[in-house]
This record gives sequence, C-alpha cells and structure tokens, in this order.
Amino acid sequence: MTQPVESRELTLERVFASPSLDGQSPRQAKIAPDGSLLTVLLPREEDKDRYDLWALPADGGEWRMLLDSEEVGTGAELSEAEKMQRERARVGSLKGVINYQWTEDGRILVPLDGDLYLATAEGSVTRLTDTPEGELNPEISPDGAYLSFVRDRRLFVGAVGGEVSAITPLEIEDTVHWGEAEFVAQEEMSRSTGYWWSPGDARIAVQRFDESPVGIVTRTSIGAEGTSTFNQRYPAAGTDNVLVELWVMDPDGANRVKVDLGEETDIYLARVNWSADGSKLFVQRQNREQTVLDMLEVDPATGESRILFTQNATEGHWTNLSDAYKFLEDGSLIWWSESDGFGHLYRLDGAGNWRQLTRGDWVVSGLEGVDQKAGRLYFTGNRDDVREMQLYALDYLVDGAQPVMLTAPGFSHGVTMNKDATRAIISRSSPSQPTQVYFADANGRRIAWLEENALDDTHPYAPYLASHEESRFGTIMSPDGVELHYEMILPPDMEPGKRYPVFFQHYGGPHVQTVRHSWGGALKQWIVDQGYIWFQLDNRGSDNRGVEFEKRIYRAMGGIEVDDQRVGAEWLKELDYVDGERIATYGWSYGGYMTLKMLAADPGLYAAGVSGAPVSKWELYDTHYTERYMGDPREVQEAYDKASTFYKFEQIDDPLLLIHGMSDDNVVLDNSTTMAAVLQKEAIPFQMMFYPGQAHGVRGPKISVHLWTTIMDFLATSGVPGGPR
Repeated sequence: MTQPVESRELTLERVFASPSLDGQSPRQAKIAPDGSLLTVLLPREEDKDRYDLWALPADGGEWRMLLDSEEVGTGAELSEAEKMQRERARVGSLKGVINYQWTEDGRILVPLDGDLYLATAEGSVTRLTDTPEGELNPEISPDGAYLSFVRDRRLFVGAVGGEVSAITPLEIEDTVHWGEAEFVAQEEMSRSTGYWWSPGDARIAVQRFDESPVGIVTRTSIGAEGTSTFNQRYPAAGTDNVLVELWVMDPDGANRVKVDLGEETDIYLARVNWSADGSKLFVQRQNREQTVLDMLEVDPATGESRILFTQNATEGHWTNLSDAYKFLEDGSLIWWSESDGFGHLYRLDGAGNWRQLTRGDWVVSGLEGVDQKAGRLYFTGNRDDVREMQLYALDYLVDGAQPVMLTAPGFSHGVTMNKDATRAIISRSSPSQPTQVYFADANGRRIAWLEENALDDTHPYAPYLASHEESRFGTIMSPDGVELHYEMILPPDMEPGKRYPVFFQHYGGPHVQTVRHSWGGALKQWIVDQGYIWFQLDNRGSDNRGVEFEKRIYRAMGGIEVDDQRVGAEWLKELDYVDGERIATYGWSYGGYMTLKMLAADPGLYAAGVSGAPVSKWELYDTHYTERYMGDPREVQEAYDKASTFYKFEQIDDPLLLIHGMSDDNVVLDNSTTMAAVLQKEAIPFQMMFYPGQAHGVRGPKISVHLWTTIMDFLATSGVPGGPR
C-alpha cells in the first residue's frame, strides 16, 4: 500500500530548483522520416536547464538516450554570434542539446558546444567538426548529400563527413555576411537562417547582407567581475537597415545568379521558399512601412522575378508575417491572410484563383501539416474558445467543408506533424495540468504518451497539490463595449469579510496572449500563497483577437493598453474581497514599459509598481518591431514622444521598483538608466535593482530567488504586504 504524499510548504527556493515542478518538459519533439522513432530533448533531473537527446519507438517500448550532452560535449565556450542567436530564440539560459535535425536517410544532426555531431537511431555518434570557430545554422541538405553551415561570415558546404569549404567569398568589408539572418530577421521576423536548399540538393538560395549603413551602438555588458563593451550594429527605429541581396548558386558556389528583388532597396526579406519540384523560388518581400507584402516568383536559373500576388494591410494596420502557408505539389498554395479582419487560410490554385478555406470571428494560428494525397490540411486555431488553441482538420478540396476539432477542449495545444501529415506530436496543458506530450494519428487519437506528466504521487509538484488554487476566467467590458478576458487566482482559505491585496501582472504588448487555458507554473501559486490575489488581463493590442482588436495600438503605444488595464483595476476595486488600496502592478519587458505608463497615467490607482527591463524610449528599439506599430519617428515624432515613458513621467507618485539585467542586448540597459536619470532629476523617489551579467531575462536558481525576494520586500515596505485586512 503506497503512503500518501506528505504536503509541504511551497518555498521560493523550490520554485526555481531542480527538478522542475512542472515535471518533464520535452522540447523539439520530432518524428523520424520513416515514422519509426519519436525524438525529444529532455532535461536532466538534477539540472532542469540541461537537455539531452532521447528517443522512443513509435510503436511503443522504452525510452533511450541517443546523445548524452555531458558525455559527448566539450563544454567549450560558444561564439558570441551563437550566444546572441540563442538570445534571439529565447533559449539563452539552456545548456546541452538545444536543437537538432533529422535527415531524410534517418540520421540526426546535432549542434553541441560549438561543434557538430551526427547521431544515428542506434545511438552511435560521430563528430563532424572540431574547430575553435563555431558553426551557425547547420543543416544537412534535403537529400542528405551535403553538410552546410555559416562560419566567419561565409557559407560553407561539403559532403557529410568530408571536406567542407566556403562557397561564398570572404569580402574585404567585415560588414558583409553570407548565409546569415540579420538582427531584425532573427529578433522580429522569426527567421533565423539566411540560406535555403532546393529539393534534390541542386541549388541553394543564399542571402547576402551589408550592415555598413546600420549605426553602431556601444553596448556595455556589465558583469560581476568586469565589464565588456561591444560595438554592435543596431538598426534603431528611424535609422538605416542592412542592404539585402539574394543569390542562387550550386552547392559548390558555381552558376551564381542574383535575384531581382526590385528597385527599392529599403525592404525586408521576410521569407524564402522553393516550389515542391525545385523549379521556382518564392520570396516574400515586405516594404519598410510593413503595409505591403509581395510574393515574388523567381526563376532560379536567371534570377528574374515577377509579383505573384500582393497582400496590402487594412487601414491603420500592418501586414503580419506568418509561417502558416505551404506550396503544394500540384502547384497551388495554402496561404494565411488577415484580409477579412481575422487570420484565416486561403488556397491559390495554379490558375490564379483564390478560395477562402476558413472564416469567422476567430483566428488560425498555425498551418501544422497538409496531407496532399487525402486533400486534407491541419491547423491550430481558437474557433471554439479564444483562450484555447485546438488542432483542426479540413478537407481543403471540398467547397464549404467545415473544420473538425481533433483535440480536447479545456486545454491549449501545440502540434508538430510529420512531412506527410499522417502522424502528429501534440503537446497540451491546462490550468490544472502541466504540459503533456503524446503521439497521435491523423485524427488526433493518442497512440502513445511521450510524456504523460500525470500529477500522481511521483510528480515533483505532488507535495504542493494540496495548496494549488485553480484559475478563474472571465470577461470585463470596456466602456466602448469590447470584451476583455482576465484570469484570477484567489488565495486559499479566504476569510469572509476580509479584503486582500492584488498582484496585478500584465504584459500588454502585441503578438502575445497571456490569458489562456494553459499551465501557469508554480510561481503564480507561490505569490497566491503569500496572501495575494493574482490577476492578469489581455488588453487591446494583444494577440489572437483579430485586426480591429490589435490595431488600436497603431502609432499609439502606451494608450489603449493603459486604458484597458485601468478598466481591470477599477473592476477589481468593486469586488468586496479586494483591498482597493493594495493593488500592485508588475510587468517585464513590454510589461515593464506598461508599469511606467500605468503609474504615470493614473497616480494613486495602483499602490505600487514593479517595472522589469522596460523600453522607455521607442527610438532605442529596433526598426522592424517598432516601426511596424509606431511608424517611422522621422515622420511621426509626436506619436513617439507620447508613447515614451517620459511623457507625463512627472506624475508618477506611487512607489516604483525599476529592475534590469546589466547585459541586456534586447532592451538595452540605457532604457532604464535614462529613465532613472529623469526621475532623479525631478527628485521623484524610486528604488532600483540592476543585475550584473544578466540579459533580458534575469534567471538562475539563486538569482531568481533574489529577484522575487526583492520584489516582495519592496511591496511589503511600500504598504502592499500579502494577507487580509
């Protein structure tokens, strides 16, 4: 007879310790090309940030480790370029195996500690490179004949396991890069690579960019035992971007032709794809204003191009980039567009005719796979609940076909499908269930668990389940009649007649949705255990609600978001169990920016504010992100001035804690030091905590404990302690 798990107090130290209280958190789940094996990256029990490569037979069996990152790895220091690329991908704090690629012939390319390895399904590992320089964006070509990567600003290609040589020149100017993605492509366009193999390994499309027009920013990385400075080419809003070219060449660099991207050079190279047979190259070209997206059809033999179609933004909006599209073998295209006000799927046939496949006041978030033999596509979307992403199937060749939901309501889902869309790896979580991962057939039926992550007696979170409080969801109506979704967690054993403080968390920025039916982690629960009501609300400008909901921030950041959060705070004050004098607001990054704007706009509404890594002046942020929403500051400076945290900053009259990592290369430290300077100049009191050596996310088992102890001590001394009154 098993003994019941002894309940324990959830401590801050345990929240950030290993093993993770979320249970196993597989990353990069993939299916072998022949469907026989499922692979994932799993964290070590003793170190939740170190990942190894594991495999599970698709027809059942035992897990086995294919590559042990500690045994195989060298622990070598990563190049600065790879460190920055990891920061762009938000995996800068992870160690071991971070990503990998299955080859068509069933091998696995694994980057590790700055070198490349080739693993097999049987568990053998071969080292492919052993150099002091790192290899960026490594790939095995589609047919498996070639290994390619970027090193020293050039693209290298060679036979797998053989000699590898540069196929692009090392140009005299050190500002010229081949095969890489420029800063804004990585940071803002979700494009991490700068080269693309054609089917059959015949040709490669290679980006060349020259960053000489881009201004140099001296970024200071302040560490605990020293300070480093980096002269970084950073395209701040209203300044010049890189000059982009696209070339097509053979695997040895021969027969190189330049793609005609048009006369205008101040553009963004957004996406590059080959047709299924490799006879055409398709390039998405975005104008500087991000109001026009052209799909170019390119002849790879000559580089000549023509506009296949153009996507124009609606009035007062922009063109959002997406990966929810696919060129099919029959010459048609499945395409994602917001042309009817919501993100939906369309089909462009070979004759140039469009047909809308999905429609309604909801959004498609991803095209997960297309079974071209069956005429069936699979997508994730929020048709049935705006707070949930579900997997749907649709017969795209049938007029009037309706989507069929394949996953369970109550959960939010992520999906990876094999090449033919006949199998899927599905991850899901809910407010009461940490992330589960399972292998499924094309109808969504579970074949096997990859990670059931059941909250049983063996789960790391089991000792704390007794005090776990469920999230409550609802809507608040804005004064002009728009529904705003919120999530709330109440403290346990609330005393009748008593009033409780609120930890009011927010993000508020575009392309993010925070109120979802998904697992929130132990930190929320720890905050609630301290006697706070935990609360968050998705304001207008946030994601997955359509164009009208999103575009209210156009050239007006820090406006409607603040208004909507005010609605949330005023609603809270009307609840008989809320202490309206103890509502503390907290946010990080865009949320940190929001804290400053909220305190300045509504003095006295919030009892205190915590601002982590805030943008203070949008001219300090990059072109592609900032100008998408705000326009060019050279044309609309007044809008930038109003969006700045310096606008009405003198009205800040509530306790403020300013936090920033001193090695932040995303929202650079200048944002907070500039804000601190103006507050000091006006003798406005505030507190600050800066973290040497920490980047945009201040992380680490001990560092995180220090961070949250600092936040809670600040709230207590500012008159917002936890507990009832």
